[in-house]
Amino acid sequence: MSQFDAFKDFRMQGHSAIVTGGAQNIGEAIARTFSGAGAKVMIADLNGDKAQATAEKIAEETGNAVLGMACDVTKDEQIDACVAKTAESFGGISTLVNNVGWGKAYPDPLDVSAEEMIESYKLNTLAALKMTAACRPYLEKATNGTVTNSGSLVGVLPAFDFIAYSAAKAALNHAMLGLAHYFAKQVRVNTVLIGTVITPGYAEAGLDQKVVDALSHPDNLTGRAGRPEDVANAFLWLASPAGGWVSGQTIQVSGGGKRMRLIPDE
Repeated sequence: MSQFDAFKDFRMQGHSAIVTGGAQNIGEAIARTFSGAGAKVMIADLNGDKAQATAEKIAEETGNAVLGMACDVTKDEQIDACVAKTAESFGGISTLVNNVGWGKAYPDPLDVSAEEMIESYKLNTLAALKMTAACRPYLEKATNGTVTNSGSLVGVLPAFDFIAYSAAKAALNHAMLGLAHYFAKQVRVNTVLIGTVITPGYAEAGLDQKVVDALSHPDNLTGRAGRPEDVANAFLWLASPAGGWVSGQTIQVSGGGKRMRLIPDE
């Protein structure tokens, strides 16, 4: 039998993580993957009941400590309560996943009000900065302190129908790159630019079934839409010791993007 363990650095025993927006979809997959790799996980979600139910389900599957609690990441007092509860329960925080994010479709980008732009910035950008600030004392003490963010491909590519969301996600990319340089040699900070992953969130954003069906069959380099697990695996690499030489990066996990060629297919 081989004595070499190729998965050693991907294991997260001794890590304690917060996953925001972790009660369902991509966040749930990240929480499950981290727990399966050995981390203690706090699922922080606007829906506290669902966060607790998801935590119980994952704990039963993995046999590791998973908790869930309500947390509106746009409210400072709830961020502080989540961080305090996690540190108290797990003895510290080594790993932060800023996964919360949401956007609404607008047919005319110039119809989006200033208030809607600001609200999108508060949820998709500022909340991640505030959560990172609250976790900082614990992250700086951790052996493998990391902040990994759920970005979006529309944060680097044009998406005029999601102008508020895409602008906020672009701001997240830049802000987190700045934090990576600020935390140099102490805390690693990376952002995953997520492509099309079909979840119930698309319907909540106002997309009808015809559009969702089209998105489910993209003309990308892999020939399929993403699964939450595809994204979770990338987060595991970046947050675990396996990603120990990676910081200040925005990494696409998007099926390779749209297939391009000069001569059209016949």
